Amino acid sequence: MENRPLDAAAVKATRIAVVGGGISGLAAAHRLRELAPTTEIVLYEAAERLGGVLETRRQDGFLAEQSADTFITNVPWGVDLCRRLGIESELLPTNDALRKAYVVCRGRLIEVPEGFLLMAPGKAWPIVQTPILSWRGKLRLAWEYFVAPRKDPSDESLKAFVVRRLGIEAYERLVQPLIGGIYTADPEKLSVAATMKQFVEMERQHGGLIRGMQQRKAREGNADSGARYSMFVAPRGGMSALVEAIAARLPSESIRLNSPVRSVSRQEDGVWQVATNSECETYDGVVVAAPAPAAAVLLHSQDEPLAAELEQIEYAGCAIVLLGVDRRQIAQPIAGFGFVVPEVEQRRILAASFASYKFAGRAPDESVLIRVFVGGACHPEMNELPDEQLRQIVLEELADLIGLSGELQTFSVRRWSAQMPQYHVGHLERVERIEALAAKHAGLTLAGNAYHGVGVPTCIHCGEQAAERLLEQLALGQVER
Repeated sequence: MENRPLDAAAVKATRIAVVGGGISGLAAAHRLRELAPTTEIVLYEAAERLGGVLETRRQDGFLAEQSADTFITNVPWGVDLCRRLGIESELLPTNDALRKAYVVCRGRLIEVPEGFLLMAPGKAWPIVQTPILSWRGKLRLAWEYFVAPRKDPSDESLKAFVVRRLGIEAYERLVQPLIGGIYTADPEKLSVAATMKQFVEMERQHGGLIRGMQQRKAREGNADSGARYSMFVAPRGGMSALVEAIAARLPSESIRLNSPVRSVSRQEDGVWQVATNSECETYDGVVVAAPAPAAAVLLHSQDEPLAAELEQIEYAGCAIVLLGVDRRQIAQPIAGFGFVVPEVEQRRILAASFASYKFAGRAPDESVLIRVFVGGACHPEMNELPDEQLRQIVLEELADLIGLSGELQTFSVRRWSAQMPQYHVGHLERVERIEALAAKHAGLTLAGNAYHGVGVPTCIHCGEQAAERLLEQLALGQVER
């Protein structure tokens, strides 16, 4: 990525506002600072801290992530930003010795078959051997090789795609829990094209998933296994270290915390007005990096059709229960990073992640940090249960699944209400409409996890692209007074 500042004379902006201090907004502000260092940037954040859902807390000797605890490296944007921030050397790889994922199957934890990549089998023998699928389910999965590609180019749900290609049992026992662990979503509504485009491309290009994985293996020499944890990293000090590193590159006076924005509108003279509860200020351009529902409110007076489209993007939430225990309290330990729970198991948790197995330094010696996910789009009522009730539910489930017993060394609950955008069928078309409507407003760009992906690197990329588009508009004189 080029870091050369733009010609100061070419950039007609003197002030740019960024609304939203999550990772997308931070990435946008940082990119603006890199490319146009003489431009004044003001970042508005409604909360009392930066980072959005990214937050690391130290509690009772544990380093406890409150949401995402890693980011993927098969796309460059996260690592590239860390390199430019000077913290690349602080990135830790996950523990290869425990690079496995498990799935609950009829009350037991079974390893995800080696080579099974989210929704595509890369190796035959592990599928043959796994007790997760019945022989009927295995034969149906193998039949995928002969299933003709879908000719209809329209979007379809993730469930419809997987059942059509792999059968209902592979969907219920493997794909639904693995995908659910990423999106906390309902796969019956989730768009396969918006969330798992690579598998749609496999079908189109190679005729199917097994054929596609064979071609991939031929190119790369082997197939990835499990949940691809080897491709994940995190800062030594936790995800908040990334947030802090970006904030340190911005002038302190440019960051306005506890500053919820009420509206964003373009005035007759071409400048943009950003209104908070206490003041109105004008800017040459604005990056709106707020969640889609909030962005809809901000832009409603400027463009009702745009706001209406933004309002249609639904969100779901979940609760994360964090537990610290002595490792000797786990009677049935697993040699892996965690497990996911299929809906057909009818349990009260979605997944559990052993954070201290992934990275050193997340728990005191001889202790284990476990993060348990509850609720999601399919069980929203679970998100709002009292802490003590969630504690009891999680302890009962972990007692049954891994033999956990005894007193906890630490306990907390982090609730995220309506923070995960749901990429329902038709999402890509809606985003196209949103971007077309936004493009009509010179000096306005959008960023965030509501559009092109929910992963940290994708959010970084989205924010940086929004910053670059805005500067290009200003440099080309597209913002007319």
